[in-house]
Amino acid sequence: MRGISRYSLLVLVRNYLVDSPVPTSISYMWNFGSLLGLTLILQIVTGISLSFHYIPETKLAFNSTESIMRDENLGWILRYSHSNGAGIFFILVYLHIGRNLYYTSYNHPRILLWFAGIVIYLLMMATAFLGYVLVWGSMSLWGAIVITNFFTVIPWIGMDIVQFIWGGFSVDNPTLNRFYGIHFTLPFLIAFTVLVHLIGLHDHGSSNPIEVESYSDKVYFHPYFIYKDIITFYLLFLVLLVFVNFYPNVLGHSDNYIKANPLSTPTSIVPEFYFLPFYAILRSIPNKLLGVISMALAILLLFTLPYINNSVFKSTSVRPIEVFNYWYSIITVITLTIVGGLPVDYPYDIIGSFAATSYFSNFFINPLFAGYLESFLLTLA
Repeated sequence: MRGISRYSLLVLVRNYLVDSPVPTSISYMWNFGSLLGLTLILQIVTGISLSFHYIPETKLAFNSTESIMRDENLGWILRYSHSNGAGIFFILVYLHIGRNLYYTSYNHPRILLWFAGIVIYLLMMATAFLGYVLVWGSMSLWGAIVITNFFTVIPWIGMDIVQFIWGGFSVDNPTLNRFYGIHFTLPFLIAFTVLVHLIGLHDHGSSNPIEVESYSDKVYFHPYFIYKDIITFYLLFLVLLVFVNFYPNVLGHSDNYIKANPLSTPTSIVPEFYFLPFYAILRSIPNKLLGVISMALAILLLFTLPYINNSVFKSTSVRPIEVFNYWYSIITVITLTIVGGLPVDYPYDIIGSFAATSYFSNFFINPLFAGYLESFLLTLA
């Protein structure tokens, strides 16, 4: 039995990493998936290593984090690799999503594959938020207070849900213990969802730049594409080493090096850079309920893309109108990211409101208009 199971594992590895058929036309833009898998492994390994020395107690959490940095052998490498790895993880995810949006890889037959990817993204956001709180710096505490208070918009039971999350009447030791346990567990749930994602990719095959479903124009993954992955692996480690050794705090906030104090509020509460677009959408709407709903829809509307796209063409690259809409969407997200980190003052509030409106129109109105216009022009041709 042991030999059979061992053989079955080898067959599984061979089917996915050696003999998997891959379109010959794919470029380095299709390497983000393998880079994300490597980054996930790095985050799990460094996270488990940090958990050996971290103390999930409000009076000791901040000091234990600093002790890892200063007293443990190579502890600073583990800490900075984990914190900067999270930022790189999100950058790669956004590049991966952007490539899928450009080549409309979310269409049939890869709808379930797209859904699994969005679920991974949501789990990543929850894991990153919980991990940011564990540092127990000033921004961690007040970020936890702000984010958990979003649930108060739920009628009648909102405050009860918040107190259940807190484990009391404020963000305190029970909250930190719960966040630590969930943060430790979620990466393994992400890994399981990644396996589901890989199974869907293996069953339906990878997309390609020209979106031509041809079984004859494919080659084995090894050795033709595994060497391309190895090259990007080296580049990933090079970028991570540069951040860890030369710019370890450039992706973080300086206020998080101040120990959490519930009696001292930071001058401005700003989330990590990968949450800034959604934070800007939240701030652009004065009403709290509508702001929270809009922020949630900004993420959940990704599930609707396979059903909104009404074009007869598969790839955006052959649709000039949609290409313009795509790059306009990229500019909109970058604008939201910049505005989200700035004070809510004139003219940033006006720019944020305009960018938030453009964000939703780019997903709902513009694609439908482009599809109908293309169909009309085809009838005239």
